[in-house]
Amino acid sequence: MEEYKKLESEEENPNRYKKITLLHSNDMHGDFLADHVEKKLTGGVSMLSGYLTKCRNKDPNVIYAIAGDMFRGSVIDSEFHGLSTIQIVNLLAPDIVTLGNHETDYGVAHLLFLEKMATFPIINANLYIKGNETRLFKPHYIMEIDGMKILFIGILTEDVISQTKGESIIGSFIGIEDAAKEVGKICNAYNGLDIDLTVLLTHIGFEEDKKLAALLDPAWGIDIIVGGHSHTFIDEPAIVNNVVIVQAGTGTDQIGRFDLIIDTDNNCIDSYKWKAVPINEETCPRDERIEELIDSIKAKTDLKYAKVIANFDYELTHPDRWMQTELGGVFADAMKESLAVDLFFMGSGSVRKYHMGPIVTFQDFTECYPYDGKSYGVKMTGAQLKKALLHIYRDEAWLGDHTEFYQLSKGMHVVYSKSKHELLECKLNGEDIRDDNVYVVGIQEFHYNNLPDFFNLTYDEVKENGDPAVLTTSDVETLLEYFENNKHLGFDLDGRLEVID
Repeated sequence: MEEYKKLESEEENPNRYKKITLLHSNDMHGDFLADHVEKKLTGGVSMLSGYLTKCRNKDPNVIYAIAGDMFRGSVIDSEFHGLSTIQIVNLLAPDIVTLGNHETDYGVAHLLFLEKMATFPIINANLYIKGNETRLFKPHYIMEIDGMKILFIGILTEDVISQTKGESIIGSFIGIEDAAKEVGKICNAYNGLDIDLTVLLTHIGFEEDKKLAALLDPAWGIDIIVGGHSHTFIDEPAIVNNVVIVQAGTGTDQIGRFDLIIDTDNNCIDSYKWKAVPINEETCPRDERIEELIDSIKAKTDLKYAKVIANFDYELTHPDRWMQTELGGVFADAMKESLAVDLFFMGSGSVRKYHMGPIVTFQDFTECYPYDGKSYGVKMTGAQLKKALLHIYRDEAWLGDHTEFYQLSKGMHVVYSKSKHELLECKLNGEDIRDDNVYVVGIQEFHYNNLPDFFNLTYDEVKENGDPAVLTTSDVETLLEYFENNKHLGFDLDGRLEVID
């Protein structure tokens, strides 16, 4: 497929070549408010809506799609369990939306209630109720625009669902192989309808999208995968098996844009151009309707969430969940000290903000750490601890997709060689971790529930050292108590993890 080879080719035969502008977002996570970045007002749904309106008024055949995870990440969302989010997204008026893993956070019944409130179609081919395998949503949607038929299919896998607190009654495809088969079934069922463009809306991660594309039979006619979940920013699309794969990072700071020329005789893309469009005050007008709605919601949350709970010595950052960070380290240290364990593994994905402080309000904290749950004390031998670390730092971890990464608490010092796949050093409080010593390791409930997958340890293995114990029934209460009693916090990564080669 030649990229954007003749954008004006429709002039040769206007009945054959037609233009579509496909705009897309993913992983918005309640990022509804604009922020100042380098003295420029950036992001937020007001200017995002302004850009959408500008495109809809200027360009023919504009479609706006969202590839999952509208929910979670802000008190505007969490305080009202997604109700406010649906109201806001209704004003954005997407043409099609698929589900992400966090759409299940508030429960199945509540999700179905929110779907009834949505004024846009929500599709998903593979979420079902265990037992009778009844689908929760329509698997696909056929959109008719300017005489063209466009088939959208929504895909989510069990690997992704397992990364959130979704209810146990929800099932999904096990992996991309099963997802590919389902895509084939749907495409085969509708190939006779003269489909001009087929788009997969996925929420499985950019690397998994590439694997999925490689499994697709070209006869099914998949043209584009618009993905989410891995928060991947790209400069240009990936092309696998002649399928164009894109993602638009995270939040509302940018939006993906396809300018497509469709060959309606051959039911395929004739040419295309893709780019990431920044959402800022220089290029996007504001939408006063959305600003009024958000102001009314914020008025209800500001009083509750404005309380200052901590004062860091400086702003702490969490730029990447697959590395040791200042902000992640503070959370790990807080849990280690509060629970009196030897070390604490803080799930990097639990820290949902890129930066926080120096003044930390209850709103900042809630948006940064939106999930509450238990934490366990698990007794591991030094040999088991090293085995777990080698599993965590396996090659897949550095791809930033479908693995769990952990923030190490103070006192840990690990040197890992990528080329040798070895722990060159593994110390706690300056002393080598001995294989036969037993250490109490703090782990959050979600990670404890996935101990074999995330740590490569069985429950029987660790129980030989003593039964795991619940150390707190509420991570949130434990962290809040720590921050409120340690108002001035500094931080030093102090060589917790060194990765060489």
